[in-house]
Amino acid sequence: MLNSDPVSSKDGLTGSILWQVIVLSICRLFINTARRFIYPFAPVLSRGLGVPLTAITSIIAVNQGTSILGIVSGPLADRAGYRRMLMAGMAVLALAMLVGGVTSFYWVVFISLVTAGFAKIIYDPAAQAFIGDNVPFNRRSRIVGILELSWAGCTLAGIPLIGILMTRFNWHAPFFAIGVLGVAGFVLIGFMMPADTLVHDYAGSRVSTLAKSWVLLAHNRAALGAVGFAFFASLANDNLFVVYGVWMEKTMHLSAEAIGFSTIAIGVAELSGEIFTVFFSDRIGLKRAVPLGIVLSTLSYGLIPLAGTRLVFALFALFFIFLFFEYTYVSFMALSTEIMPNSRATIVAGVYVSGGIGRIFGALMGVPVWNYGGIKAVASVSVLMSAVGLGLMLWGLKKQKPT
Repeated sequence: MLNSDPVSSKDGLTGSILWQVIVLSICRLFINTARRFIYPFAPVLSRGLGVPLTAITSIIAVNQGTSILGIVSGPLADRAGYRRMLMAGMAVLALAMLVGGVTSFYWVVFISLVTAGFAKIIYDPAAQAFIGDNVPFNRRSRIVGILELSWAGCTLAGIPLIGILMTRFNWHAPFFAIGVLGVAGFVLIGFMMPADTLVHDYAGSRVSTLAKSWVLLAHNRAALGAVGFAFFASLANDNLFVVYGVWMEKTMHLSAEAIGFSTIAIGVAELSGEIFTVFFSDRIGLKRAVPLGIVLSTLSYGLIPLAGTRLVFALFALFFIFLFFEYTYVSFMALSTEIMPNSRATIVAGVYVSGGIGRIFGALMGVPVWNYGGIKAVASVSVLMSAVGLGLMLWGLKKQKPT
């Protein structure tokens, strides 16, 4: 049941909370860039490692599979403390990327990138739960929107910079750069985030066992609807995004550096979606914002086949897809933090687990669907899967009080 009253007793936001959210966002930018740069540069990595493209998309699929470990990391964050989990996530990121940078063996890079993906499922539930505990519900989508700026930031800044590093140096360079930034993030979190004492005190009233946490989630209609939505919406998005680089390279004849800069359109779209969340979702209510966004996102997938070989049209189509998808998903994450107030990290991890499995299917489906019917087939699958996610979301929210 959605709760209109926040667990946090705070009436407003202190300056320290805002600075802590900024730190969370900066460190999350590093993690998101490590997780996401594989997509547009899959052809570059396949050539550098001397493996077929499907070997790189397999890394993407397994990388998304690390979200399943949220079954453990979510409840653990609820009990062990958010600061510990945040620092652990940055440590895993740094180690994984630095190891991946010193080798040209496919399986070492495979393990490196998958381990870096694990850093996200350690870090993200703790970050979202920290906001849920410290920000009133009527301001939550604004703060979650600020945190999610890191997602747009990786496409606006991170991926273009990686394109430059790959072009000017080699494909190893981004691994070293992100690894060093991971070390810096570890230190920054240790310095800026509050100790876990209060989290431990609060965790005493939370679900006592991991198994019971997931049993409670399975009996919560809103939680099941959220989990179902996360699966199908993520599948739809990755089904397209996994072939985005190939589409741009083959149809638009773009270089690696140009592909990197073309992601600026996606980054601007995601930034716009996050800004819309900050300013509008709390005003119209999260239960209205989420379905509205996914309807518009679903319709936008249908624009892709109309692009043909016209780069400008293709970038506009991608812009609308990622604008509405990001608006939807950020609003959705804010909504999710209040579905199970006593197990915030657990429900957030559940959403990540489901979304990660959806992205596995999307990553595995993308290339075969592309090979079968090109971008038209890819767009059609994304439209269908997005519509199914909308249906599950509406089912889960039915009979819930407006928020």
